[in-house]
Amino acid sequence: MKKVNLDFHQLILMMIISAVCIALQGCKEAEKEVEEEVTEVIEHPEYFNLRPEIEKSYGYTHAIKVGNDIKISGAVSMDNDGNPTAVGDFEQQMKNCYADLDKILKHYGCTFDDVIVENIFTTNMPLLLEYGAYRGTIYTKNFPTGSWIGVKELALPEFMIEIEMEVHKMD
Repeated sequence: MKKVNLDFHQLILMMIISAVCIALQGCKEAEKEVEEEVTEVIEHPEYFNLRPEIEKSYGYTHAIKVGNDIKISGAVSMDNDGNPTAVGDFEQQMKNCYADLDKILKHYGCTFDDVIVENIFTTNMPLLLEYGAYRGTIYTKNFPTGSWIGVKELALPEFMIEIEMEVHKMD
């Protein structure tokens, strides 16, 4: 009778080992499927230059899209030659920034409703507070998260405001 018990225990042990091996093989196949899915999801960045020559000379790209996320460099009030516009006119500089940002958003098929982060840098916080209500004409549904940051200076002394954004494009 002792021999029968030993054979029974060996049989159970072999069944457990077989089950573990089958489970491990299934895990390996599932892992391979997940790796294939992850490889398909990875996307390459899509670069966009609003003013290619200016951006190249300063060493930046105005916007980069990866997947559904878009990062937009700070927009300032400048013409296509890189010259500051609306010098001394904070409100117009703000409007010019939003006009450029709108062009970038449209390039990617987005609107201001897709903006999730907006950071505003200014050399004159009292003027930003005075004219900040203009943003209500830009963001008609919800305001994005973000910060208003007072700085000593921007890239050129004539710039009074710079606005950068992060966007999440809904499919």
